[in-house]
Amino acid sequence: MCGIAGVWAAKGGNSEALSASVRRMTDALRYRGPDDEGYFQDETAGLALGHRRLSIIDLSQEGHQPMTSPDGRYVISYNGEVYNFQELRRELEALGFRFRGHSDTEVMLAAFQAWGVEPAVKRFVGMFALAVWDRQSRELLLIRDRLGIKPLYYGWLRGVFLFGSELKALRAYPGFHAEVDRDALCLYLRHNYIPAPRSIYKGIYKLLPGHILTVPQAAAGETGVRIHAYWSVRQAAEAGMRNRFNSDGEALQALEETLRQAIGCRMIADVPLGAFLSGGVDSSTVVALMQAQSRRPVKTFSIGFREPKYDEAAHARRVAEHLGTDHTELYVTPEEAMAVIPSLPAMFDEPFADSSQIPTFLVSQLARRAVTVSLSGDGGDELFAGYDRYFHAMNIWRKIARLPLPARRALGGVLQHSPVAILAVLGAPLRLLSGRGRELSADRLQKLGSMLASNSPQALYRELLSHWRQPDRVVLDGHEPDYFLSDESNWGISAEPVESMCFADMNSYLPDDILTKVDRASMAVSLEARVPVLDHRVVELAWRVPMHMKIRGNVSKWLLRQVLYKYVPVSLIERPKMGFGVPIDEWLRGPLRDWAESLLAPERLRREGFFDPQPIQVKWQEHLSGKRRWHYYLWDVLMFQAWLECQ
Repeated sequence: MCGIAGVWAAKGGNSEALSASVRRMTDALRYRGPDDEGYFQDETAGLALGHRRLSIIDLSQEGHQPMTSPDGRYVISYNGEVYNFQELRRELEALGFRFRGHSDTEVMLAAFQAWGVEPAVKRFVGMFALAVWDRQSRELLLIRDRLGIKPLYYGWLRGVFLFGSELKALRAYPGFHAEVDRDALCLYLRHNYIPAPRSIYKGIYKLLPGHILTVPQAAAGETGVRIHAYWSVRQAAEAGMRNRFNSDGEALQALEETLRQAIGCRMIADVPLGAFLSGGVDSSTVVALMQAQSRRPVKTFSIGFREPKYDEAAHARRVAEHLGTDHTELYVTPEEAMAVIPSLPAMFDEPFADSSQIPTFLVSQLARRAVTVSLSGDGGDELFAGYDRYFHAMNIWRKIARLPLPARRALGGVLQHSPVAILAVLGAPLRLLSGRGRELSADRLQKLGSMLASNSPQALYRELLSHWRQPDRVVLDGHEPDYFLSDESNWGISAEPVESMCFADMNSYLPDDILTKVDRASMAVSLEARVPVLDHRVVELAWRVPMHMKIRGNVSKWLLRQVLYKYVPVSLIERPKMGFGVPIDEWLRGPLRDWAESLLAPERLRREGFFDPQPIQVKWQEHLSGKRRWHYYLWDVLMFQAWLECQ
């Protein structure tokens, strides 16, 4: 795993200044690649590429980057892993290619020479963000892996094209200045992350997953850039739905074989390797199939909390004991967890407010003490319908769909605008409408009110996912733009509403929240996190699985569980799903109160000019009083404020 950066001043410029600039940019990513650094410069083109290396495959200098293809045409600076490089190497050797070392990078370059860049990329199995300089066509290509596991930012600054693994690389370019994108800030308040292709800065973008960006030498700005998809979740989904599995047995055999292959190829490394283990379905499946293919106990890692509703360590320990792994667990105190918070703005590089970022960093830090690579179970919920919110959304929709839309809107208006005292009275009777077994709190009732006006299950699901529902009333001069989730035609691909919800999450929540969180938290400690469930072959297979094999009765991820139960007893797995979180709501009323008060002070918000203080203060005071639980909304604002303070 590595960090990459580059500068293209196509109109030329001072060679020494160009070299110094790209060094500054890659130095900002040192923790992503502490083992080596490298640079390439094409002075006639005004282009410079930089690379920071975390050595995983071929630890020798034969894996040094940037690297040039055998014919001298292509130069690559690359972050990631191509897991099928040995298979590709054998094909290329049959074509007459010879190799100096054993790195996947050398194989990739030979593949470009043999088949062309895009045809080669379509054959790669892995996670990657890469820059390729084509000396013949005088074009720079940026390419991101199919699911968006590895990040890649780009943009123009005064006629110079910049790119890097993280925003901090672009900010390190001399004279960098970019304005906060208030429209992107609106999207951030709605979802706690900034959906691609936007970033927090105007004019700076994230390359979408599965896309290739081409910058020709004649390009003078955004209009000269070409972007197209070489793979998409939509194509995978539509192809899979046309070719469904017909029987449980057929689907089970195919899934187990594909998962075993995906996990096995991700166990190849020239450095110590392990896995995160929470004791849930996804991580337990990954570890079980790792252990089944390993001659020695797999190293597994989990963290625990003393607060029972957040602690999964005991469950992980029992699974580890059954599988015979070499297990390490660490119980974290609230003080140790809160000590991570000051480092979050620099770690995540743009506002990001999924509070599970804290335990994700802590388990990465724990694993890094013993290994350099760790496998993770991320992706199982999106592929196999594992989130509780899918059930919750459909429970609500089935009940409210019986009511005429005008009546729902009227009731929704009452719930959204009633005082807390009235909401408290309504909590008990309306729990039947929500499908919850307990009386609804005031904040949950208000959320239910916003969902009642939905005219489709997809619209209801977007409301369920939303934090601030009218963010442009909070962000001064901000206007919420159209984006993937705001247009149901983007993601209403199936007659099965839950299938559309999974599709929506795979296109937004998964790359922009989950995978962003895992990448930044793991790379902050120079740990490579691999996600075998998101092997594109597993993704394509999962879309062949009909919903009755994903949800059976009240059991989610049914088919994936059947794979797991071949290795781990049902009794060790069957329990209510737990989130990987921390008690932010309680911390904001206690040990984090002074910190939050400072960042949310009305005079400060007015001075900085991004937020209207009034709605924020209302939620802050209601949260402090204990009448409402607004911690998700407040954490969004606090993480932006903490980020802004570090700029």
